[in-house]
Amino acid sequence: MDRRRFIKLSALTSLSALLARSAWAKSTAKPKTEIQEATIDYADQQHQQAMQQYSELLGGPKVTIGMLVYPGMFLQDLVGPLAVFEALMNREIHLLWKDLNPVKQDTPGHPTLIPVTPTTTFEQCPEHLDVLFVPGGVPGTFSMMEDETVLKFLAEKGKTARYVTSVCTGSLILGASGLLDGYRATSYWSTCDVLKELGAIPTKGRIVIDRNRITGGGVTAGIDFGLKIAALLTSEIYAQAIQLYLEYDPQPPFDAGSPEKAPPLAVRFLNDMFAGMVQTATVTARRAKARLGK
Repeated sequence: MDRRRFIKLSALTSLSALLARSAWAKSTAKPKTEIQEATIDYADQQHQQAMQQYSELLGGPKVTIGMLVYPGMFLQDLVGPLAVFEALMNREIHLLWKDLNPVKQDTPGHPTLIPVTPTTTFEQCPEHLDVLFVPGGVPGTFSMMEDETVLKFLAEKGKTARYVTSVCTGSLILGASGLLDGYRATSYWSTCDVLKELGAIPTKGRIVIDRNRITGGGVTAGIDFGLKIAALLTSEIYAQAIQLYLEYDPQPPFDAGSPEKAPPLAVRFLNDMFAGMVQTATVTARRAKARLGK
């Protein structure tokens, strides 16, 4: 299977992981029988035909997505949207950090189990991004809110990015870089009000869109957020196909996913647990506001 053919197939089934795995198996495993080869060729042929049949859905210009990764981020904030973005056909995704060393999500007493390796340094980042994305995660968010290198990079890329986006407390980092001043935005439910310290207009919602600023709520909202971005970049029907591909049909065992729905004891428990975090977020945001001269 030549490279061009492989790329087309893997893109379609990531809506890519499935064929990529098949291609790898074909090239590295023991020689296949004639029946196995015929089966692989048939699947190949079917995918080629599907690509031609649905070319209107799969076309369009390439989109370039830059996703900040950093120590102490919440992994799900990143991988939720990433799972959606990887299902786009004509896309180029960059995991951005200062260097290419693996990024860990260490928190006190909980060492990193799944480190993330950046693909692109800040210096190597493409000049123009269709999507500039920032995940959240405590305590990493607070460090990034005061990291001059990160804030300068985001502020610069945010000037030309088609969409400036975040999930969870990532919006606090965008705010600290001056990119949410005067914009409606959301964040994790317990830190949403902190956004006003950064010049933003706190707005509750799973996804909040204000012009080209698109912010998602906490953690799992990243999948909803990713699908909305996919629809804006391609079409609603293609985003719906991605949702089906991911079998994203949430049916949680409890209706407790927001403070408005959770039982009072659960809300009090988390409010007490997060009191120090919210205070730290507020103080850090005020320092960022002072640096921005607001």
